Amino acid sequence: QGPLVESGGGMVQPGGALRLSCAASGSIFNDPYMGWYRQVLGKERELVASNSKYGTTNYEDSVKGRSTISRDDAKNTLYLQMDRLKPEDTAVYYCNSLSRASLQGASWGQGPPVSVSS
Repeated sequence: QGPLVESGGGMVQPGGALRLSCAASGSIFNDPYMGWYRQVLGKERELVASNSKYGTTNYEDSVKGRSTISRDDAKNTLYLQMDRLKPEDTAVYYCNSLSRASLQGASWGQGPPVSVSS
């Protein structure tokens, strides 16, 4: 098992919901800032939500109001609840610490694909 293991993706209809989970190694989860990223084929990976140990959260405008990021420090697990999903949410989703993600050549998990279509 790798240091980042995401799960919870799938196929849903527009308006549906999914909850993504990311089990991280302790060394990664010690980073106070963790985030969910997504990547559409042919485009760069983008940060869609971040969460800190200090209780702050930030969301990219397209998911704001429809998504909730949370973390369980006891389980070294990051979550992303996505509601009212739209076709444009279709992507592969990844988690990582913000500091690791900024490094060139950073390693990533496999990423669960999310497909939203009718």
